[in-house]
Amino acid sequence: MSHWFNALETALTELLHHLTAWLFFPIFGLPAIVLWSIAGTVLLSLRLRFVNLRCFAEAVTLLRVHNQSPQGVSSFQAFTTALSGTVGLGNIAGVAIAITVGGPGACFWMTVAGLLTMNTRLIECTLGRIYRETRSDGTVSGGPMYYLRHGLAAQGKHRWGKILAAGFALCCVGASLGSSGMFQAGQSYRALAHVFPTLEPAHYGLALALGVGLVTWGGIHRIGQVTAWLVPVMCGLYVGAALVIVVSHGQAVPGAIALIWQDAWHPKAGLGGAMGMMVLGFQRAAFSNEGNIGTAAIAHAATEGTTPVQEGIISTLEPLVDTVVICNLTALVIILTGAYQAPQYAQFAGAELTSAAFGRAIAWFPWVLAIATFCFAFSTILAWGYYGQQAWGYLFGQRHRGIYHSLQLSLVFMGTVIRPELVVEISDLALLLMAVPNLCGLYSLTGEVRRELQAHFSPGTFSPDRIQLQQRSGQGSNL
Repeated sequence: MSHWFNALETALTELLHHLTAWLFFPIFGLPAIVLWSIAGTVLLSLRLRFVNLRCFAEAVTLLRVHNQSPQGVSSFQAFTTALSGTVGLGNIAGVAIAITVGGPGACFWMTVAGLLTMNTRLIECTLGRIYRETRSDGTVSGGPMYYLRHGLAAQGKHRWGKILAAGFALCCVGASLGSSGMFQAGQSYRALAHVFPTLEPAHYGLALALGVGLVTWGGIHRIGQVTAWLVPVMCGLYVGAALVIVVSHGQAVPGAIALIWQDAWHPKAGLGGAMGMMVLGFQRAAFSNEGNIGTAAIAHAATEGTTPVQEGIISTLEPLVDTVVICNLTALVIILTGAYQAPQYAQFAGAELTSAAFGRAIAWFPWVLAIATFCFAFSTILAWGYYGQQAWGYLFGQRHRGIYHSLQLSLVFMGTVIRPELVVEISDLALLLMAVPNLCGLYSLTGEVRRELQAHFSPGTFSPDRIQLQQRSGQGSNL
């Protein structure tokens, strides 16, 4: 069996070498595909005039009001499903990887990326609701595949829309199998093995695959029900413990923040200066909050009881919670405890380093973190399983989703037994690829969202009382 795994690793390594050379060709010494994502985030934020700064209060109110839905999926369930796809091991492992590779300064650029991504998230989820499709059995499908195809077709770009939609769907299937199945399974196993050293990777992989299969076969409704209680519990557990550590090191917090700021502009040698640090931060942020890749729109497309713009506004909270809050708390714990500089942890990377950092401050917490890590991984795999299933259905039809589920569960198992560095490379490549077709479409479709926002923010549009009346009457499910 080990010989077969070694052969598979060798083949994947060779494939990744060629794909990386082709897709990550340098421009001024920096990877083009990451620069593409950075440019898209900045330009689209400018076109929306940084609406994320103006709609925070409304987003909170909308999420609080729209926490139930008599039919379909509620905004809160969509929010927790999308958040479960982002609040995962990108926060636990991704931040540790960023600090290990680039130093504390990478966290500053992750934060900047998270704030800007709030704007692109609004565009994606608004379009996802506008261009969703309802099938004859009442189930809803939406996301970039549909707004790329139908939105660009409405502008007379039929062929271009079909090409981008198919390209996105292919990348989404690959990312759901790589970043979801393989990375989450592998990193969660290593976090658990840190406190359960006798845990066999194959046994863990089989148990995790079985649990995922039991839930994902129930579709978005089952996933929404699970994430609606799992996400708040795991976020509360993780954030609470991180806050305890940060508060207990209160005197050192200003120094840690100053270190992050200084290192963001003066990184250690070998990363190409501040621009190299920025690229690293945006790349890890893309893995953490799914910036510019459009997957959250798949979850939000299934909601009822809101208008498309309202659903887009709600979705802006996801990058805020994921990157600005949770990632920064993780970074502060790693820095304040000094774990990233401790010689005994020199071989640790990802979730293992984060676990060690928490353990330095709270001796028993690695046990709790192991449970939280499993919950993070499990919920992320659930959300991405739904995303991949929708993309697979777009390409091959819903009748063949059993093939996708079989592939997903197989790769959940594989992620626990192959080399972790290889899994990280596969995950990064698959996620960043999704931003290419998605941003191509968003450049053309942002004007439509701007017009909807202008109408939404016209005098007298927003009122919590009006929202509650609209929810009870069942209005506003579509444009």
